[in-house]
Amino acid sequence: MVKAGRRWPFKFFGEVISELKKVTWLSRQELIRLGIMVVAVTIAVGIILGFIDYGFAKLVKVAFLR
Repeated sequence: MVKAGRRWPFKFFGEVISELKKVTWLSRQELIRLGIMVVAVTIAVGIILGFIDYGFAKLVKVAFLR
């Protein structure tokens, strides 16, 4: 949506900054704790999917290469 006049980009960025000031940001401790949790869950899911892939590969090998 384009507004008439030359001041609309400045108004837009002013509103963006105003909205960002309303955001409740995470503390450093929360950010680190949640970041570690994301990495741990990602590794766990990767290991589980790796085992499933290995199992299916063995199954396909047994089923088709007899």
